[in-house]
Amino acid sequence: MGQPLPADYVALESIESAAFADLYRAAPEAIRTALRIDVTNIAGVTCLSCAQLQPPMIFRRACGLGVESPLRAAQLESVLRHMDGLGESYAVAVTPHAEPREIPDWLEARGYTRGYAFMKFSRSTSASADAPTDLEVALVGPERADAFARVISAGFGLPEIVAGWLARLPGRDDWICLLASADGVPAAAAVAYVKGPHAWFGLGATLPPFRQRGGQSALLARRLREAAARGASVAVTETGERLPDRPSNSYRNILRCGFEERYLRQNYMWRAG
Repeated sequence: MGQPLPADYVALESIESAAFADLYRAAPEAIRTALRIDVTNIAGVTCLSCAQLQPPMIFRRACGLGVESPLRAAQLESVLRHMDGLGESYAVAVTPHAEPREIPDWLEARGYTRGYAFMKFSRSTSASADAPTDLEVALVGPERADAFARVISAGFGLPEIVAGWLARLPGRDDWICLLASADGVPAAAAVAYVKGPHAWFGLGATLPPFRQRGGQSALLARRLREAAARGASVAVTETGERLPDRPSNSYRNILRCGFEERYLRQNYMWRAG
C-alpha cells in the first residue's frame, strides 16, 4: 500500500461512517424490521446490515477497519462473524492506510476477494463552484420528503420500500436534503451530512429523463454552500474507481466541482452461498 498518510485521514473516513450510521438509525421501525436494518460498532468498526438491497458494498459492509487504531486479528474475527450472520454477500472496506498493514492479507487468506474499489475525495467548502443548470434546486423539509425520497430510490433503481426510509432524512438533525426540479417536476436529489468541520456528500441521483442537464453538478455546488453555512470547512465524498470499462459521470462531476482524489479504498467481497 505504501501511500503517505493524509493528515485528515481519520476524519475523511469517520464522517462517512457517521453519516451511514445515522442514516441506518433513521429507518422507521417497520422498514427496519422488513429489511433487517442494523448498525453495530465492533472494535471501532462500523458494521452496516441491510438485507436484500444491492449493491453490498453500499448496504452491507464493514468500514473503518484499522482507521482510528490498529485492529487485532481477534477483533477482525468478531467483525466477520457478525457480518456472516447476515447470510448474504457483503463487503469489508479497507483503506490503504489501515493498521496493521496485514489486514488485506488476513482477508484474502480467508477467501475474501477484491471487488470494485471506491475513490475518496475532499475539498474546501470556502470556494464556490460554477455549475449552470436549467433545473431549480431547493432545500427540502418534511413537507416535500416523499418527492425527495422517491427521486433517490427510483434514480438508483431501489425498491419502493426504500423511499419510506429516505423520507425520514428531510428535517433530521445534521442532514441537508436538496431536490432539483424541472418546471415543478422532481428531477434530481442529493444529501449532505454535517458534523463539526466536515460534511459528507452522498445519495446523488437523477431520474433518466432529466440527465445531462447539470443537475448533479448544481447539487454539489449547492451542498458546498449549505455545508459552509453550517460551519463545515471540508466536504468529503466518494464514488467507484475510474476504470476503462466503467465510465463514470459521477467521477467526472466530482472532479469538475473542485474535489481532489485522496486515496483508493478497496472493497473485499464475501459471496454468501
